Amino acid sequence: MSSLQVAKVLNNNVIIAKHPEHDEVVIIGKGIGFNRKTKDLIPLSAVEKMFILTKPEEQEQYKQLVPQIDEPLIEAMNDIILHASKSGCGPLNEHIHIALTDHIAFAIKRHAQGLIIHNPFLYETKELYPEEYKMAEYAVETIKKRLGVDLGEEEAGFIALHFHSALTNQHISEVRKYSVLVSDLVQVVEDKLEYVIPRDSLDYSRLITHLRFALERVRRGEAVEETDSLDSLLKREYPEMYALAWKLTKMMEQRLKKPIYAAEAGYLTIHLQRLAQRKEQNE
Repeated sequence: MSSLQVAKVLNNNVIIAKHPEHDEVVIIGKGIGFNRKTKDLIPLSAVEKMFILTKPEEQEQYKQLVPQIDEPLIEAMNDIILHASKSGCGPLNEHIHIALTDHIAFAIKRHAQGLIIHNPFLYETKELYPEEYKMAEYAVETIKKRLGVDLGEEEAGFIALHFHSALTNQHISEVRKYSVLVSDLVQVVEDKLEYVIPRDSLDYSRLITHLRFALERVRRGEAVEETDSLDSLLKREYPEMYALAWKLTKMMEQRLKKPIYAAEAGYLTIHLQRLAQRKEQNE
């Protein structure tokens, strides 16, 4: 196969083409759609990037989306997604071509109107998904260079969630739910301790990491080794932190609608006790 047949030209740089194995594919290349018509043949050497949208509804969404987006943004998005796919973090779900392009186009529109949305989960997102946040920083920098629009770090936090969604094949709403839950859990801890944990501190990083792994274990249904003797010791030695740990695990259970092993509360108690001691040292 040395060429592909044009099925539909979306713009100068994006074409839907017929593929012998995959039916329709999206092909991207600088000026690849210029003066092309349906049934023209495109040499493979002119194709910079090719991806398959296997679901018919996604093909349709992409066909509708691209003509609404300015071509410089489509070019920038291709660069951003290609850069992320080469990061070594794993394959990206192809839906990101639709979801992230649509998201950033809307963010640019909001920016032009002066509507800035505050991201209350920025710190949690940075800690939970550092690699995805680097991809998002590249995206924000690329948009700034190519289009002269600085979306800022708060928007980078939202973009990072899209990358995580594409890497884990989770719907963006699921990913957002995790960030919101972690933020709410941290708030409960801070309210109980009457202590705002410095966001740039190792304590904060440790807490977020611990909560993240706990949530991942719950999501995957992984068993945690039961430690009855340790649990009874922690309950006796640190009753307040043990009660707080139980409250947090119950929150996770309710929000994720999945059972949580009792041992999680024990591990969390140890962590919370260290935080409580740190608070006393800082007072």
